[in-house]
Amino acid sequence: MKPRVSLQDSALRNGNFSLRIAPVRSEDVGLYEAQVKYRTEVHSCHVELGVITVTLSPPKPVIGSELLLMSCNSSHRASLVETCWFHNEHLGPTSRTFCSSSGTLSIIHPAMSDAGSWRCQLRYSDKEIISATFNLQILGFDGPSSPVVYAAAGSAAN
Repeated sequence: MKPRVSLQDSALRNGNFSLRIAPVRSEDVGLYEAQVKYRTEVHSCHVELGVITVTLSPPKPVIGSELLLMSCNSSHRASLVETCWFHNEHLGPTSRTFCSSSGTLSIIHPAMSDAGSWRCQLRYSDKEIISATFNLQILGFDGPSSPVVYAAAGSAAN
């Protein structure tokens, strides 16, 4: 897993034996064990790493007006009950939420207004709730509906 894995040497002296994996990949899913030996004592802990992935179809870059499918999946073993997608949470009137029993969101004609922060939230039969955030970028133009723009002489026009 090198060079994606690291230990913080300075933290080890303070008793922090955390393992850092960046970036996490789907194949990193599984059970991890840490063992620390100090003199005659051996301490160990087990941590299970689960992974959630957000995929785009077609893959990046997303072009405005083409069909876009966003999928959200996780390595959690229980049955998926519901998937909710949140767009631009806490940003006022542009905030939107979509929920379904599948993990896929379809955007028929993506527009520049669909760009931004999307969070998928997966709810499972064992009451576990898992979420991931994805920043969607869309290539396209965000301009006036009319191709004619008037500007006062001496001012700027965008």
